[in-house]
Amino acid sequence: MSKGGYLGLQIFGMVAVAVFAQAAIRSLFDHSATQLWGAFDWVPGEWSGRLIVFLLLAATGTVLAGWAHDRAKRAAR
Repeated sequence: MSKGGYLGLQIFGMVAVAVFAQAAIRSLFDHSATQLWGAFDWVPGEWSGRLIVFLLLAATGTVLAGWAHDRAKRAAR
């Protein structure tokens, strides 16, 4: 993959972190609010299930952004 491809993955990971971390934080303060336009209302476990999914997706975005950053640095050498 080229350096530009890794940059795209890094951007995607950072956007995922921003979106899902914000949804998780908002859900902590208002348990009954629908987060992300109800796209995750299908998750079993009500509030706690959705919170776990949001946190896992934010962590996945963090790992993806870090991995892509490291690979882009190696590709530049």
